[in-house]
Amino acid sequence: MIPITVVEFGKEEEDLVLEVIRSGNVAQGPKVSEFETRFAQLIGVKHAIAVNNGTTALVAALQVLDLEPGDEVVTSPFTFVATLNAILEAGATARFADISEADYNVTAESLAQAIGDRTRVLMPVHLYGQIADMSAISALATERGLALVEDTAQSHGSHQNGRSAGSFGLGTFSFYATKNLTTGEGGIITTDDDVLADRLRVLRNQGMRARYQYEVAGHNYRMTDLQAALGLPQLGRYDSIVAARQANADRLRAGLADIRGIVAPSQLDGRRHVWHQFTIRVTPESGITREELSAKLAESGVGSGIYYPKLVFDYDCYRGRDDVIVGEYPVAERIVQEVLSLPVHPGLTEADVDTIVDAVRKAVA
Repeated sequence: MIPITVVEFGKEEEDLVLEVIRSGNVAQGPKVSEFETRFAQLIGVKHAIAVNNGTTALVAALQVLDLEPGDEVVTSPFTFVATLNAILEAGATARFADISEADYNVTAESLAQAIGDRTRVLMPVHLYGQIADMSAISALATERGLALVEDTAQSHGSHQNGRSAGSFGLGTFSFYATKNLTTGEGGIITTDDDVLADRLRVLRNQGMRARYQYEVAGHNYRMTDLQAALGLPQLGRYDSIVAARQANADRLRAGLADIRGIVAPSQLDGRRHVWHQFTIRVTPESGITREELSAKLAESGVGSGIYYPKLVFDYDCYRGRDDVIVGEYPVAERIVQEVLSLPVHPGLTEADVDTIVDAVRKAVA
């Protein structure tokens, strides 16, 4: 089976983890500090504050904005559930805006329509590895006087016109095991705002600026040096990781280009796609459902994944809640029925990619 994703570590990671273990300093320490500095350089921001996972990054970014009950965060209905859970954990109300079929991300136009009297934050999600139209969304946030929190869990190093995702507002990243850059679990918040960066560092450390000097009711959001040791070597080769994903995506796009009813993803003009996922759309013209295609691919030894099978609020645990405000999202409602992700990870060989393309062609034919 060609898996949908592969987690690979090499000797550099092994050596650095062993160095941390032998040092006895396995909690937050010098490796975390180095990881923060180098990640800030990757994104092109002044500050990067490491935390224990990507959901924590979202929650902390919202918490330092001092939201009040009833304040609204407008985000995408087509995202992983962590986006919604973080809004609720921060005590805010979630509202949603429709997406574009070109990049699966919320649009500035739909966000503008969703903004109400209680809106405080716009939270675009940079899905699958491609940045949303942040030039337009950032301008909208400035015009309306709203905070901007970017859910960049899947898009490390993506950018628009040379400006990285995570640099337009408070950027939040995940380093979960399957991400392009992984520490197993882990997250980070990026910002150019000195005050917010300072507050985030205090918040993540039980509200302490110095030992037993408490300034706020804080949390233990800290990353460990063991996690940072896994991530540091990957930062050094991240361009080659993305280049391998790009090459696989290019080969997949070429192979799938003329299959009826299969819409391959594209890198939009002025943007860098880092290909966390290669997500096709299986439209009615294909004569097959995406579930049928997924099953046929499995029979051919090709893994696939549905990210995501439902809109984020379309579960019993969110229905009827006053803090989850739902409307109609025609583009997202259609696309959520069609998406299917194929392997694009760096572990693929050219023969693997050809096998994937052949399997899709056979299944649709």
